[in-house]
Amino acid sequence: MPERALVIIPTYNEANNLQHLVPQVLAQDDRLDVLVVDDNSPDGTGQVADALTRESPRVHVLHRPAKQGLATAYRAGFTWALERDYAFVFEMDADLSHDPKFLPAFLTAIQDADLVLGSRYLNRRASVVNWPIARLALSYFANIYARVVTGLKVSDATGGFKCFRKKVLETIDLDNVRSNGYAFQIETSFRAWRNGFRIVEIPIVFTDRTDGKSKMSGAIVREAVWMVWRLRLQRLLGRI
Repeated sequence: MPERALVIIPTYNEANNLQHLVPQVLAQDDRLDVLVVDDNSPDGTGQVADALTRESPRVHVLHRPAKQGLATAYRAGFTWALERDYAFVFEMDADLSHDPKFLPAFLTAIQDADLVLGSRYLNRRASVVNWPIARLALSYFANIYARVVTGLKVSDATGGFKCFRKKVLETIDLDNVRSNGYAFQIETSFRAWRNGFRIVEIPIVFTDRTDGKSKMSGAIVREAVWMVWRLRLQRLLGRI
């Protein structure tokens, strides 16, 4: 029996993007299922997700009562995946910035890795489309900052296109991952690295959304700035 993989897609006001994204994900590989984690989107994203479940038994939905943030959405999705014994678990944005065509490359890479990161900055080359130069610079140098402070040797620690082996999620103590946004991405990869899991990066092209509004905020950036120092301290104290 082939090993199953689950693509977790957190959503808040992504109705138009979701109806295009999910069929593209399913078309990449028969082993892929989709879990939409919707935070009671007022634009009807949850209803779109429900309609997609009626079109394919490989699509599932978690409805949450209110907007609770990216990290809690992923933690809920990870728990759902582990309870159903998926071998591989993906993170993927709902806004079409993560192209489903890269999913087969993740599935190939995870055969010899424990965590696969989709990198926008592999070999110091940026693969980002339609971002203003200021945002690109912020993202690029934020990754350098995170790498220097934490010691995590990856080129794109803040990206949200990832694939975990089940054993990584079972090991990294998700209940104690308190950060959100970019910080959540850094922290989960950092915990995997500190637990001795093998991390591999593959190149992706990131294309900025054309529909809907970005969830980026100053609070997300500020959290990442201080959180990497907390990870560094916990590493020095031997707590992670």
